[in-house]
Amino acid sequence: MGLPRSIRVSGEEEKWQGTGTENSALPPPTGASGRNGLAKIQTHKKQNGICHDDSAPPVKAQTIDELHSLQKKKSAPTTPIKGTQGAFSEEERQKQQLQSISASLASLTRETGPKVVKGDPARKSETPKVSHAAHHHFTPTPNISDSALKFTHILYNLSPAELYEQAIKTEHGSFITSSGAMATLSGAKTGRAPRDKRVVKDETTEDELWWGKGSPNIEMDEHTFLVNRERAVDYLNSLDKVFVNDQFLNWDPENQIKVRIVSARAYHSLFMHNMCIRPTPEELENFGTPDFTIYNAGQFPCNRYTHYMTSSTSIDLNLARREMVILGTQYAGEMKKGLFSVMHYLMPKRQILSLHSGCNMGKDGDVALFFGLSGTGKTTLSTDHNRYLIGDDEHCWSENGVSNIEGGCYAKCIDLSREKEPDIWNAIKFGAVLENVVFDEHTREVDYSDKSVTENTRAAYPIEYIPNAKLPCVGPHPKNVILLACDAFGVLPPVSKLNLAQTMYHFISGYTALVAGTEEGIKEPQATFSACFGAAFIMLHPTKYAAMLAEKMQKHGATGWLVNTGWSGGSYGSGNRIKLAYTRKIIDAIHSGSLLKANYKKSEVFGLETPTEIEGVPSEILDPVNTWSNKKAYEETLLKLAGLFKKNFETFTNYKIGKDNKLTEEILAAGPNF
Repeated sequence: MGLPRSIRVSGEEEKWQGTGTENSALPPPTGASGRNGLAKIQTHKKQNGICHDDSAPPVKAQTIDELHSLQKKKSAPTTPIKGTQGAFSEEERQKQQLQSISASLASLTRETGPKVVKGDPARKSETPKVSHAAHHHFTPTPNISDSALKFTHILYNLSPAELYEQAIKTEHGSFITSSGAMATLSGAKTGRAPRDKRVVKDETTEDELWWGKGSPNIEMDEHTFLVNRERAVDYLNSLDKVFVNDQFLNWDPENQIKVRIVSARAYHSLFMHNMCIRPTPEELENFGTPDFTIYNAGQFPCNRYTHYMTSSTSIDLNLARREMVILGTQYAGEMKKGLFSVMHYLMPKRQILSLHSGCNMGKDGDVALFFGLSGTGKTTLSTDHNRYLIGDDEHCWSENGVSNIEGGCYAKCIDLSREKEPDIWNAIKFGAVLENVVFDEHTREVDYSDKSVTENTRAAYPIEYIPNAKLPCVGPHPKNVILLACDAFGVLPPVSKLNLAQTMYHFISGYTALVAGTEEGIKEPQATFSACFGAAFIMLHPTKYAAMLAEKMQKHGATGWLVNTGWSGGSYGSGNRIKLAYTRKIIDAIHSGSLLKANYKKSEVFGLETPTEIEGVPSEILDPVNTWSNKKAYEETLLKLAGLFKKNFETFTNYKIGKDNKLTEEILAAGPNF
């Protein structure tokens, strides 16, 4: 076949002059035909000599870079610096901010901090040859090192969108899932490392903190802390860029704590953006010096030859310096729980009770606190469509009422479903962080049942992603204090009303029972006790928190409740789990106040006040002995659990706080009696 010789356009008729053989092979013309039998091509009528005039003046940019620069508007500060008589100076503010960050990153063996500059080193145009903002506090010394010659780029309080870009570009294992959430990996550690957590023991903390048997506080000395701090700071300063978050803890404005998190990963920065309280632009401009600083150098191990180190991981708290150092673990939960430990130390000094609890509020302003270990239903029962969520995990109870410590939620994701947990499911969208989940490589849909990486899969998202969140996250004094226990022994009543001494006893005990492992033939439940329902995070002796709880409950007229979400009619393996629908009816009766008006009888051994009837709950299950066919087995199991309670409480009966404080006989008498 030959090639066409020419194409000629004349007026509104186009003609193809090709070879005869080519034309003869074409189909017969349809509709209006042109010359040689070809269909005539229609064109639109011209207006002003131009078809479809979409033209506009050309862009002002002379280069592609200039064009890109037009795409982004610059964020401008809006408030004057305090103490400048209303005069606005962006340069002065930037200078102060960079000075503060440089001071945070300062080595303890050199006179000054690193030369810091804002911006991404990947954008070369942002790197100045001489940084006036950083130069003002940098004075070369005779023993200058190479690190002093380089700039450390500060990526300061980036937005989720910016952090997504950073993670996708530079962090292997970070992806956008089909829901819009960012999936990422925490590396070799997929959970907290409590045995590697250390607290500096000095003249002050030696007397103030809880040390010894049962305590989560493992000591280290000041010198070892500084060795680890230097290792973390040197590692962070060696990087081209570090992420800095300046944020708040505690929604109570009178008792807010300013925190600074310095990290090497966009994932860590986004996680803390979600979990801490996000400052407004105005608050950020006048942030100043933080009250507490975290150095997260988790990619870098600690030195195994350093004193007190038992592995390559070390999480170190220095309460005097108000600093935390993380080495050898990239699990983001260490930052969240490290700050929670700090709040457990700082808040009681102000006569504010820090609590490991969920918290919600009814339409009439009645607040309930929910305490419970993993698997007791704390998240499920505190997330209630008919009530406002104040927070899911960490709270303060002050003279002003309750306030959430955090700005976000950290939910378990294993076996998450839209039907069972719609609020959490819908919160996992753009801006949320998914840790260690598995997803389809093509559709990016997450398989929440897959435990290939870990069973401890997590989602971190801002609290405003929950539709009925109460913003700001504060409420009046609690009316009900609900202690949840999943009793796999099946001997605790579904609900009991507690007096103050009993509330303190069960709060200090922090009981639940775990179902035994998956080994064949093992059906014996395992009792677990965690003081104050969060022993891993408390800093003072549990009785200190219990005494504060009792004082506040008494002052504000709150009622204590013990709710069993575990087994009935027998232990795990023979009995049945109490139906969630019944537990919800019990919780509803507590919220409404109707349960206070019920008739009660006292149980044996534990001496618990149990109601005789609750609307919507079968009366026979309210007294557990009724549900057991083998009454002798019930008695034996009840005495066994009582013995476990007594044995656990021995840790606290022998403990003296300070010089002369000790547990009162009243609290001891509130325990099981047999």
